[in-house]
Amino acid sequence: MRRPFSSSLWLLLATVLLVAILLPFDGTLSQRAQALPEGVVAFNNRITDFGTFGWMIYGSGSIAIITYIASRVASSTSFSSKSKTAWRLALYFLVTIGSASALVHAAKLIFGRARPELFADYGAHSLSWLAGHEWVYQSFPSGHSAAVGSFFGAFSMLVPRLRILFLLGAMTIGLTRVVVGAHYPSDVAAGLLLGLWAAIMTAFVFAARNWLFRSDENGWPRPKS
Repeated sequence: MRRPFSSSLWLLLATVLLVAILLPFDGTLSQRAQALPEGVVAFNNRITDFGTFGWMIYGSGSIAIITYIASRVASSTSFSSKSKTAWRLALYFLVTIGSASALVHAAKLIFGRARPELFADYGAHSLSWLAGHEWVYQSFPSGHSAAVGSFFGAFSMLVPRLRILFLLGAMTIGLTRVVVGAHYPSDVAAGLLLGLWAAIMTAFVFAARNWLFRSDENGWPRPKS
């Protein structure tokens, strides 16, 4: 259990450091991002909702159910084995994204940070503790960023050689949240790292069961094939 703990500590420190660096510039960066040319803002509006938890959770959940049933009723050993692998893949995404969703919504409720649309009234650092049930006080952390952080984070754990591309994809969607005026940069950073943490921790759990991952000599989860 020492490796999951050390990984959690490393990501927690990275999150705190990055948020602390971005906080003083949140207001300025947010305002400048929203003032980008109209075409740039419109493009970001078109792609930003890729980072929603809904379709990811329902999609992976549906696939998990279908593939689990297929693995149980299949008469062919080969087909049953492939169905079981597909079920575990869907389950990995479901657990990763679902846990990230639960954590980010709990954090939103606790911090109650005002969104950029309230910048003129409250500034960039207004917190209303336990007021996060209202949408305008759900800025920290970014839910869309946590969603793509967990989604692309899961892919980066499964296909390490393409990790950079997956992380760049997550950052791209995360940055759209600043451009469309929904979040501050520090919200996005926290959401992305929270989603990545969920992907890594779920991989540790699966490696312990020898599902999809195996533990290498250092205790880190590696894809089995």
